[in-house]
Formats: sequence, structure tokens, C-alpha cells
Amino acid sequence: MLNSKKRCTKMKRLLSLPPNLVNCFHEITGYSRDEWFCTSDPVGCKLGSGGGSTWLLEACYREHGDGMTFDEWLAADRRLLLHAGGQSRRLPAYAPSGKVLTPIPVFRWERGQRLSQDLLSLQVPLYEQIMSQTPANMHTMIVSGDVYIRATQPLQPIPEADVVCYGLWLGPEIAKDHGVFVSKSDTPSVLKCMMQKPSVKTLGELLKDHFYLTDIGVWLLSDRAVRLLMARSRQGDGLKNYDLYSEFGCSLGTEPSIVDEELNSLSVAVLPLPGGEFYHFGTSHEILSSTLAIQNLVNDQREIMHHSLKPHPAMFVQNAVTRTAITEANQNLWIENSYVGEGWTLAHENIITGVPENDWHVELKPGWCVDIVPVGETEYVVRPYGYGDKFRGSLLDVATEFIGRPFTEWAAERGISIDDIEGNADLQSARIFPVCRNVAEAGLALRWMLGEPGLDEGRKVWNECTRKLSADDISAEANLQRLVAQRRAYRSQNWAALAKNYEHSVFYQTDLDDAAREFAQFGIQEPAPIADTAPLLTRIHDSMFRSELARLRGEECQTAEDKAFTLLRNGLTVQALTEKQQPRMSVYGDQIVWARSPVRIDIAGGWTDTPPYCLMEGGSVVNLAIELNGQPPLQTYVRPCREPRIVLRSIDLGAVEEVYTYEQLADMRHVGSPFSIPKAALALAGFLPEYSLETYPTLESRLRAFGCGLEITLLSAIPAGSGLGTSSMLASTVLGALNDFCGLAWDKNEIGRRTLVLEQLLTTGGGWQDQFGGILQGVKLLQTARGFDQSPTVRWLPSDLFTRPEYKPCHLLYYTGITRTAKSILAEIVRRMFLNQSDELRLLREMKRHSFDMYEAIQRADFTQMGRLVRKTWSQNRALDSGSDPSDVRRMTDLIDDLALGYKLAGAGGGGYLYIVAKDPDAAARIKQVFNDNRPNANARFVDMSLSDKGLQVSRS
Repeated sequence: MLNSKKRCTKMKRLLSLPPNLVNCFHEITGYSRDEWFCTSDPVGCKLGSGGGSTWLLEACYREHGDGMTFDEWLAADRRLLLHAGGQSRRLPAYAPSGKVLTPIPVFRWERGQRLSQDLLSLQVPLYEQIMSQTPANMHTMIVSGDVYIRATQPLQPIPEADVVCYGLWLGPEIAKDHGVFVSKSDTPSVLKCMMQKPSVKTLGELLKDHFYLTDIGVWLLSDRAVRLLMARSRQGDGLKNYDLYSEFGCSLGTEPSIVDEELNSLSVAVLPLPGGEFYHFGTSHEILSSTLAIQNLVNDQREIMHHSLKPHPAMFVQNAVTRTAITEANQNLWIENSYVGEGWTLAHENIITGVPENDWHVELKPGWCVDIVPVGETEYVVRPYGYGDKFRGSLLDVATEFIGRPFTEWAAERGISIDDIEGNADLQSARIFPVCRNVAEAGLALRWMLGEPGLDEGRKVWNECTRKLSADDISAEANLQRLVAQRRAYRSQNWAALAKNYEHSVFYQTDLDDAAREFAQFGIQEPAPIADTAPLLTRIHDSMFRSELARLRGEECQTAEDKAFTLLRNGLTVQALTEKQQPRMSVYGDQIVWARSPVRIDIAGGWTDTPPYCLMEGGSVVNLAIELNGQPPLQTYVRPCREPRIVLRSIDLGAVEEVYTYEQLADMRHVGSPFSIPKAALALAGFLPEYSLETYPTLESRLRAFGCGLEITLLSAIPAGSGLGTSSMLASTVLGALNDFCGLAWDKNEIGRRTLVLEQLLTTGGGWQDQFGGILQGVKLLQTARGFDQSPTVRWLPSDLFTRPEYKPCHLLYYTGITRTAKSILAEIVRRMFLNQSDELRLLREMKRHSFDMYEAIQRADFTQMGRLVRKTWSQNRALDSGSDPSDVRRMTDLIDDLALGYKLAGAGGGGYLYIVAKDPDAAARIKQVFNDNRPNANARFVDMSLSDKGLQVSRS
């Protein structure tokens, strides 16, 4: 059984971190203490992943219990537990700050990432997405901090169970080094048992009648499962070393290997992560191999937004200043938070981190790595190491390697007595790394420790330094504030270089909202203007970036913002405006052309059709064409008149305007004007010279050549601000009528395309789904590819869920009496699209994927799931724009929440019509009664809605 709703919506992130990082985590990351809790395992006490989870939960409860019992607290919120507190022996470069804060380069094929991104910021969105879909009994997710997991396909529903584990379909050569979930082939989602590092032979034998999924360390636990895990982690009054995977995990399933009656009774489901990808960042080798693998996920040159000139793909330089030459020989190179000057010589398999600005002369051999870590207020500790060093083993053991060679050899070459080294029982605890007073001393010590054992000045620094630290000491004493400040200083220099070299850099594909904040924060000079020959989308991004930077600096910003919208408008209209029209009177003198249209309700994917997002990534919307009270609510009448003039009438507004001149006809850009739409439609039909194949000196001569004047009458039986796509569909209706009257031979697709152009001419903006939602009948999935040609393809959907007797009464439409102009909502959302704002792009992509879920639900005639997905659509709309859900509407929906599968305000939200999917006809009747008894205003009312099976219709008298 699948659960549609969760009672708690908040999520707290609980992190287990290295002790030194706990003290400054919020300061250096900027994360809120209300949402992020962090602690470390007790010093000197190994708790394992199970005991560590217990410690983390108990520590958070002690600080944030707010007087609740533990069980009440556990059920109150959802929690993500992320373990990232290990020693990082095999990744020394990021041991002090924790692997979870490892900086990750912007993906060359991705849009909206931040230059400051790290492993944690990349991990969390997927975990949040999974947690948003968990059943009501699950509040806890436990994950590992040194992996990056991607899901390239929509997540499947999560079943109700005590434990849900995600895995990947991986071959035995990989699975043998991990835990695996085993299930019988006839019940693949039910765990039979968990195995730890089974042999290839064992895995092969399993495949006869079993499946296995490789554990990726993403576990969901019910409150009951959490309590049992915590009970097993206790020993007397304290905690013991208890492993989540090899002990708790092996006690789960229908045939577990560990007998424990209570744990054995837990229900367990295993799910393959759809389109899952798994990248480790736990070792020096892995930060390069995993980063390279991610960068190479996409090789389609059309998907790669910049074309780097770096000499080899396996080299990554970020938050760094490099003055030395980097060639194709320097593969497997990682330079981060470092200054690498002209005096440096690089090889391959080099990792360089933390190096302050210097004038050193350093020659790195293959496999040599450098880490400089600030300690105290002014000092630096120097830590060279080898690319494959494990930082494990006695210093006296010839198998213990340091800088890629036996430590015994390294020490002997430098005349160092191993017996005199503190902590010599293990390389991780050996105090061999000198604390230097300044950058010059650090350079000398580094050279001596690496390849210049005869350098007396370096030997002196090492011998005479006030103290030496071990790898463990470095993690405990690193001044992370200084480390992060240095990284930010280098990044501020990188921003200017990336902007200058935009043709070959990631600059305009990054989160430009974040970029503008950092330009303002660091006082970086605004980039020089880019060339007019740059790609149009690049120029659009550039203008909005400059506008946002000016706004943050308190400077005039409207000019640059207007330029961005103008460039967008030009890109969308240029093709249509080059296709000049030649209108000719195509009716008899006594005929009337009558066009009428339904309106639309979008039920999934709305906003993805809006430029510039759809230009960058394509749009995908599920909507339906509806009639109100049994009639198409939008109608246009065009009739000839003898006088060479244009008469415009609006029945619903009671307005009339007569147009005699080109100037009057061109005066169309007034939002709210009763006749902006017909004037723009007439222009596109060729009645203004710039849109016509033929040129006439006056409008009068134009009309005489046409054959008559025109009288256009509009009827919109819908209030303004309805959210039903009224303005777009009215424009389509007018264009459809003029198309027939003037013999323009436009098909429905062209009418829809020209409606988009019309809205751009009026500067009201908007996407394409409003007009196509009504032009085309019924229920459908509309999709476009990226690019300026936004002509959607249509996948028709069955209408059963909307027309069959058992379902039709469940679809309710309620006019709230509250209105809000879509343009005010549109401008801010579109501004964030221009800026590649990461949170908005992530949400829009989720909306796009959601439209496919809706498509599948309707194809399967799953009424319940369709209604629940409408609810999810509304939550997505509210996440995109919090103002789309006014308090008056929220009070109404709270009254009927338990009676509805889902509901949403039509269109952009903020008011207008509320679409409701009732659970059944009885629930629909009760909803009507509740709303009729609690009307928010005098105009609020139910309106009969029915699916339109015709779409836009045009006929003649």
C-alpha cells in the first residue's frame, strides 16, 4: 500500500563531523542552525554507523527536544542523518574540513551550479527528494558522507515498510566489495537477506533464482526501526560499537543471517535507484576518477555549454591561481585552494591543496602531493604525501609507505631516527609534519621533505620548528576559518578570469544569482561588455547578471534587466516577424467569422513552458481544454464594414474603440487595455507596414486594398486573473478568427506560435502551454525541445478519468473571487530563470519529470494517483512562488483537505479558479456544501466544467 500524504513537512539535517569542524560548520558554510545540526562521535570511542546514528539522534534530541518525549520528537519531523566524521586517511587533502565539504568542479554539461559547490551541496537534493515521498511512518534517512549519488530517472513510489533500502544493479566485480541486498526472483522488492562482500562465485550462484542489489548506503527507517536500532546500539548506560550494515542489516529480511526476533520481524523493502549512478570521493584517486567520470557523463557536444581548452580532461583546477605551465603530461592533476607559481614544476598524479601565495621553486615528481594547512592565527603545517599513501602502519614496517616509498627509506635519507618520532606506531598518528611560522619556512620544509633531502635550510626548519603534528593532529587543530577565507580569496580572482574567458569557461552556465552575490561581496569589478556576436542566450544571461549585480550594489539596474527581456523578446519573435503577411478579404460582404475557444487547466509541468527555461532545457506540460457551463468561454466575431476603419468592441467590458491610423493601431502595449490583444493580432496579420508584404502609406489605403474595414467583437466570459490562460487563449481566438477572415492559411500550430509572439510584443511574456492547452482539445502532454523554435509536440491522453460517470463529478472548479495578474508573478520567476538560479532550475526539472508521472497515471487510468499528483503539482507551484498560495485560499483548502485527493489554483496561482479532485462523488458533494457554507467573498462560486473535445473552432455564417 502506498501512502499519499505525510503529516510532517520539515526536514532537519543531522551531521556527524570531525570534532574540529563541528565548532565552525555553520560559520564557514552559512547553513542555518535551525535546519542543520552537527556533532561528532565521542573522542576515542568507536561507535560504528549504528551506534553513531544513535549518538547523533540523542545529541540532537538533547538540544532540540523542546520538552517532548523522544518518541514524540522522533515523529515530529523528518531527519536526514549523514555520517562524515571519519579520519580520511586516504584523502588527506580534505581530512581537516571533512570529505563532505570537498569542493567539486562545476559539471561541464550542467547549468545552475555554483563555483563554491561541495560534495554536501550536491548530495542533499536527492536525499530531500526521496524524503519528500516517504510514507507517514518514516521520518529517518541514514546516508554516507563520502559518496555522490545521482538518479537520472523519476523515483518510484516508496512502499510502507519498517526499512527501505536503495541499491544499484552492479556487476559482481564491483558488488563483491560491498554489501548486497538479496531477494527472491519472484518477490524482487522484498529483502531475503543482506550479505557483506560476497564472493563472485556466491553472487553467480545467487542469480539462478535470486536478484541482488548493491547497497549504496541510503536507508529509510520507520520510527519503530529507529528505536530498535538505538536499543541494539546500547550497552548498559552507554553506547557500543554497532554497525548498521553488517549487524543491523544482516538481521533483516525473511531469511536473515543473524537471528534476532525483534529485528527479524521488521518489514523490509529494497528498491533499485532509477537510473542510479554512484561516485565515491573517499580517496585521493577517487576525487579525480569520480570527478572525471561525472564530467564525461555527457559527450554530446550539443549538451556541453562551453568547450574547455585544457590540455587533458583529467585535470581540475578550482579556487586556485596557477602561474606555471600545465600540459597534457600533467594528467590526474588536482589543484584547489592553492597558489602554484612560475617556480613550480608539475608531473602527473599530483594533488595540491591549501597552498598560500608563494614564490617557491618546487619540482613535483609523479605521485607527489602537497597539502598546506593553516593552524593558529599565522602558522602553517606542511604535509607532503603520496598519491596512493594509506596513512596506516608502523613507521618501522617497510610496507608502510610515505610519499610513495617506504617510510624507512624516506627517514634514513634525511637522517631521521624513527624511534625519536612521537606516535611512530602508526603513520596516521606520527608527528612528522612541521608547524612553520611563515610561508617562506613552509616552502623550505616542503622541498626538504619532498625531493631535496640535502637542503640544509629545510632540514633546519623541520628540526627546529616549535612542534610537529600528526595527520590526526592536523585535523584537530586546523584553522578552518583561515582555510575557507583563503579559498574564497582565490575564488574571487577566478570569477574575473572566468568572466573574461567566458567563451571557454563555465561562467554563463553557473548560478549567476550566486555569481552576482560573490562579485558584490568580494568587490570584483564588473566584467567588460561581451561581444554582440555572442550567442543570444549568453547575451540574455549577461544582461540579467549585470542587472542583479547592480541591484546588489545599490545601483541602477532596470536598464540591464529591460535589455535581457528585450533580447529574449527579439529571439522569440524574429522568425515570425520576418515572415511577412499579405491579408486579403476572404469572406463575403455579409459573412461573419466566429471563433470560440475553451480555456485550459494545467495539472503538471506548468512553468516549464516559460522562456527562457524552455529555450534552455525544453518544456513538458500536461493540461486539459475545458468548457465552462457547457460553453467555450472565449469568443471573437469578425465582420466586414464598408468604411475603411477598424472597430473594436468588448461585450464583457462594455468598451468600444475605433482605429483610423497606423499610430492608433500600433498603440498596443498597455497591460489591462481592453484592445491590446486585437491590435497586436491585427499587426501580426499584416495590417501594420512592418509586418506586411505590401506597403501602404496609411491604414485607410491598407484597408481599401484589403477590401473592407473590420469590426472585431470580443467576449470573455471569465473574470480577469482567472488563472485559466484567458489572455493567451483570447489572443489565439482572435488570431484564429483573423486567420480565416484574411485568408492567411495558418494551421493551429502556427496560431499557437504566433500567440507566443503576440504576448512578447505586448511585453506580457508567458509560455506556450496556455494557448496550446485550449487550441488543442482534450487531455494531452505537450513537449518542446530546447531552442527558440518552441513548437510543441502532442501526446494525446485518454479522457476516461475526466468523462466517465464515476469520475466526472469528482472534478470541481471553484472561482475564489480573488485575482492576481500573472505578469507580476511571471517577472520574478523569469528573472531567476535568466540567472540560472540553482534552486529554481532544480525545481523546474522536477516539475518536468513530474509531468511524465502524470502522463503515466492518466495512461493507466489511475484516478487516485492522478489526483495525488495534482496535489504534488500544487506543492511544486508553491515552492516556486510562495505568493501563489494566499492565506484566504489556504483557509478554504484547509476545510476540504481530507475530502480531496489533490487541488491547485489554476495557472500561476495567487487567486482565480481553484481546481479540486475529490476522492469520490460523495466527497465532491460535501466539498460543495462546505464551500457554499463558507464563501470567502460575494463573487466566489462553483462553475461547471467539462472537457472540450474540439479545442479552437472557427466557422462562418
